[in-house]
Amino acid sequence: MRIPILDLKPAYDELRAELDAAYHRVMESGWVLLGQELEAFETEYAASVGVAHCVGVANGLEAMQLVFMALGLGAGDEVIVPSHGYIATWLAVTHTGARPVPCEPDPRTYNLDPARLAALITSRTKAILPIHLFGQTADMAAINAVAKKHGLFVLEDAAQSHDARCHGRAAGALGDAAGISFYPSKNLGALADAGAVTTNDGALAEKLRHLRNYGSKVRYHNEYLGLNSRLSELQAAFLRAKLPRLVEWNARRAALAARYLSQLHGVGDLTLPFVPAWAVPAWHLFVVRTTRRDALQAHLTSRGIGTQIHYPIPPHLSNAYRAAGWKRGDFPLAEQLAAEILSLPIGPHTAAAQVDEVCQAVREFFGATGR
Repeated sequence: MRIPILDLKPAYDELRAELDAAYHRVMESGWVLLGQELEAFETEYAASVGVAHCVGVANGLEAMQLVFMALGLGAGDEVIVPSHGYIATWLAVTHTGARPVPCEPDPRTYNLDPARLAALITSRTKAILPIHLFGQTADMAAINAVAKKHGLFVLEDAAQSHDARCHGRAAGALGDAAGISFYPSKNLGALADAGAVTTNDGALAEKLRHLRNYGSKVRYHNEYLGLNSRLSELQAAFLRAKLPRLVEWNARRAALAARYLSQLHGVGDLTLPFVPAWAVPAWHLFVVRTTRRDALQAHLTSRGIGTQIHYPIPPHLSNAYRAAGWKRGDFPLAEQLAAEILSLPIGPHTAAAQVDEVCQAVREFFGATGR
């Protein structure tokens, strides 16, 4: 059977009536930006996370960038970021003029390692920006403790962790603010780019509502140097249709993850995901590690099984950051992960039989190579 790494069509099949109704509701309203659908979604999403405010914006990158703009970050400031993760997290810092300072990951969870933070903090450090990578939150209790000691702002990159939990609290409610992505592949995905900021800080939320709209809340009255970064009425309506299914769809992901963990335990040199006792992952991705990653990926491809590498080039080795002067070997854990990790198919519409087929193909690979 062909098993894709991602297939968005089944979500529409399941929610066809709700999504079609959302489309028609917006089209018939004649209002496409900064209207009732956005306001309703912001209220509903804030409630689901357990925060006072949600501010819808155009995408996850700009959600983080806008927070740093609101804080006044600029040249000479530093923000600690994970060395392993998608480059958008770094770009959110760079686009404000501040400097990203990479922190190596915890080798078990792949999230930013709180034990390494103190050595990276200087008089220029203004914030810490952990990613909740692959759907599991970073160790926010430890990160917040360091931040409080040094007076630093904590912004979560919660793009991959919709309804993931840390000590019972939802991602997006674990720091001073959070940047959210609703890119179509996410657990809660729109049908185009979309994002939001969640926070309990009312003053910050009010400033963000200006900044997302050219720095203005009243037309032609521009209070700040803002961006054009608005979550559209149509995408807000689609997200409202999907939000009530998030918990159920995450439960489906968790069941598939348990199936993987059971069937792949002890197979070859695979390192399976590690989940701390305090964490409840959203299982955005199911990521394994092996020193034979490329050969395993080729084998699965030959069996019609889709996989993906998240992420093959660490940001410090990308051409985008060549001018910063980082070189291979500067962040060895990030480089090792980039060489060894592989994402296997998982999603709310992935069938248990498909996971069984993937596991059989993985076992076949390691058996055939003598492991």
